[in-house]
Amino acid sequence: MIKRFLTLSALITALAAHTQAADTSVKLTDVHLCCNSCVKGVEKAIGTVSGATAQSDKDAGTVTITAPDQAGAQKAVNALVAAGYFGKSSDATIKVQAHTGVKKAKMDGRVQSLKIAGVHLCCGKCVTSVNDALKTVAGVKANTATKGAETFEVSGDFIGSEVFKALNKAGLTGKVAL
Repeated sequence: MIKRFLTLSALITALAAHTQAADTSVKLTDVHLCCNSCVKGVEKAIGTVSGATAQSDKDAGTVTITAPDQAGAQKAVNALVAAGYFGKSSDATIKVQAHTGVKKAKMDGRVQSLKIAGVHLCCGKCVTSVNDALKTVAGVKANTATKGAETFEVSGDFIGSEVFKALNKAGLTGKVAL
């Protein structure tokens, strides 16, 4: 009886280790996480992907995503980007790609106005991050980003793609709102 119990225990342990080893994890760095609402937003976005979980470190600006496999991890990263966050992947096979729609909207050259949707703006610190990012873009004169806004306008005489590069550098992303 004891021998059978030990054999069964060993089998369960081996199976659990194998299942755990099959998980895929990816760490995203430089993600905008200024407050607990940002962290909750990450959890909400990742929670839409079956089997995926997220562990956020607000102080370090990192999000570690764990999923049952690489495809699940990629779906979770895509969900995070769709929620307005951006970062750098620790795994070259899992891409953080923001589909900004700049080229599709023919805004990859100089523009005077750009309407942006989908940027994570849960609090005043998020708005400040957007403002600070946009100040680095040559030709941007103003923007209308506010807490909780689903869209905002950027105005001046600037290159549209540079706006998204600046937002990405700040750990955020969005897309052209048509």
